[in-house]
Amino acid sequence: PAGAETPLSAAGFEAHVNGKTISYEQLGFPFGIEEYLPGRQVRWSVAENQCQYGIWFQQADMICFVYEDDPTSNCWTFWLEGGALVALSEGDQAGQELYEVDRSAEPLSCPGPDVGV
Repeated sequence: PAGAETPLSAAGFEAHVNGKTISYEQLGFPFGIEEYLPGRQVRWSVAENQCQYGIWFQQADMICFVYEDDPTSNCWTFWLEGGALVALSEGDQAGQELYEVDRSAEPLSCPGPDVGV
């Protein structure tokens, strides 16, 4: 992307995210929260107590994600600005970036399937 910093490699991305839960915003609005687990596994949430599980991997200069309910890869270019992640999805234009707005060691609240049923 125009004006982007150097894209993070898998090693650089992993060093920044492993063991963390990161909240993202896009265009000033909450976009979602992702917890980065060992072994390049992730939990993604856009609504409280609703999580998708997946994995991430490097493909060329992008970090790609595949989730349990969708075999399609979602690939992003990640870079750091002021120590925080910025990401632009494959095919998106400048101005549609995601921005890291919070990083914590707290896990996502992800109850198991069919809890309380």
